Amino acid sequence: MKEAIEILKKNDLLRVIDEELDIYLEIPHVAYVEVKKEDSKALLFTNVVDRKNDKKFDVPVLMNVFCNEKAVKLFIGDGDKIGAEIESLLKMKPPTSFSEKLSTFGKLFALKNTIPKKSKGKGECQQVIKLGDEAKLSDLPVLTTWEQDGGPFITMGQVYTTSLNGEMKNLGMYRLQVYDDNTLGMHWQIHKDSNHFFHEYKKAGKKMPVSIGIGGDPMYIWCGQAPLPIGIFELMLYGFVKNKNAQLVKSITNDIYVPRDNDYIIEGFVDPSQMRIEGPFGDHTGYYTLEEEYPFMEVTAITSKQNPTYLATVVGKPPLEDKYMGHATERIFLPLLKTTAPDLIDYYMPENGVFHNLIIAKIKTLYPGHAQQMMHAFWGVGQMSFVKHAIFVGEDAPELTDHDALVRHILNRLNIEEMMISKGVVDALDHSSPKFALGGKLGLDCTGDEIPMQGIKVLSDEELLSRMQSITSEVKQLKQYYTHTKNPVTVVTVDKKRSQKHLFEALKPLYDHIKVLVLVDDANQNDVNNPYMLIWRVVNNIDSNRDIYIEGHTIGVDGTNKSELDNFLRRWPDDVDCTPAVLQDLRERKIIEVSDELVKQYQL
Repeated sequence: MKEAIEILKKNDLLRVIDEELDIYLEIPHVAYVEVKKEDSKALLFTNVVDRKNDKKFDVPVLMNVFCNEKAVKLFIGDGDKIGAEIESLLKMKPPTSFSEKLSTFGKLFALKNTIPKKSKGKGECQQVIKLGDEAKLSDLPVLTTWEQDGGPFITMGQVYTTSLNGEMKNLGMYRLQVYDDNTLGMHWQIHKDSNHFFHEYKKAGKKMPVSIGIGGDPMYIWCGQAPLPIGIFELMLYGFVKNKNAQLVKSITNDIYVPRDNDYIIEGFVDPSQMRIEGPFGDHTGYYTLEEEYPFMEVTAITSKQNPTYLATVVGKPPLEDKYMGHATERIFLPLLKTTAPDLIDYYMPENGVFHNLIIAKIKTLYPGHAQQMMHAFWGVGQMSFVKHAIFVGEDAPELTDHDALVRHILNRLNIEEMMISKGVVDALDHSSPKFALGGKLGLDCTGDEIPMQGIKVLSDEELLSRMQSITSEVKQLKQYYTHTKNPVTVVTVDKKRSQKHLFEALKPLYDHIKVLVLVDDANQNDVNNPYMLIWRVVNNIDSNRDIYIEGHTIGVDGTNKSELDNFLRRWPDDVDCTPAVLQDLRERKIIEVSDELVKQYQL
């Protein structure tokens, strides 16, 4: 962390904040606003307090370490270059000449660095050792990020676990709720490796050892969220990218090995026979995830460096730090994804699609149904199986990050007959599916030629809104997008009083003027003039099995919040929003400089 801080300083990517700030809401709010700026920086808080418990910490807090693309390249490297190295290994063939043999030997020899190296003795992370009752989680400046959070959460914890037989190791990055000084919630979801290990211990009736690292090389954090196949230890990726072995030491009170340069290590055991309510937590979807039962760890030791730095992140509505980490992941894992989907050219997961909610893929189409085949492939591959909405375009499509040109390309090829609606696993954080972790999948095949114009008459926004309001007073705002494409998009905000299937039915007389009709609530800060946040809202809120309506050549999309009006039996969570009084106080104290426009733009 000390080296990382110096690298950030040297590259003018660090802002040091010496004003007194609270671990409850204040510090996370500052970081949340900062990372949304175009010139965002990492933040080092040096005067950290817990006013509720009248406590002052002598430990600095570092946030937004992956504050932009430049920081990612400094700590991880060039994603395209690393991806190319992986691709060259995957395509390696037996050498036929002496020079090829040398090249092959060099590549294979470098792979020796992928294996983490276990050291004897103690590491820097164990310069200070606290055991038993002395190991108090309250000694760490753990942040409470959002007003409705169930308590303080460790947000950048590296969770190290091992299979029952010790043969498989895993590094995951999960949120960790602090219940008290010695109890820490384990939010590993049903699809995660740690959860698979947990069930092995549960079946055997044994307690499960867990060690949690905080800080150290920022690369550990990225490795912890990397979508590697089950059974591959994420620190092998660290060795491959850094071209040096991860250096590990044994935990003090269990047999888990952890990086020697972590700033903190929290050790303990999970009793698989016991569970505890965890949450709520304002998560990276931009919504609160609700209370659920999860395992918890009893802390047996907390070790640290002599002068540690506490590392944290903030999650909520996009854009956030995970935007930059996620883009690096895209580039690096493209070659591995191609092994399952060999005709894939490129893919893109926009941050306002919250990654798993929307993917756009460019493919080489070779035969009818090729895109549909790729949809099934994507939905069956590791973490890609959580993707809810997949749009496929052909080789002739614009660059996937050229948003305006790409949207025009897609809308000119959007064909109802080439839509596929299916069902499968969704992320455990998804709130829109009628059942936990099981929901709709929507695939759009836009790989073909432009579709013919289907003869709708486009009206002005004012006239179309007036006609809608003459039918129902539920419609409040309206804006049309891409009216010169084959599939104009009409966005409408509604004062929802009933299931929107009745509204779609009521608006049928106007379908001669509408191709794609999207409904959102006239509340929750929704603004028909803010497409970035509208995409975020809609892909979060829809389940394709329930919320897509097709009538003739018109597609209806119900992006409203669901309730008993929709026969939705789960509890719908609130948006993750800043506490207005805290935001205002930080502005008045000039801790943050944020315009009203930015507050509105990202619905803070």
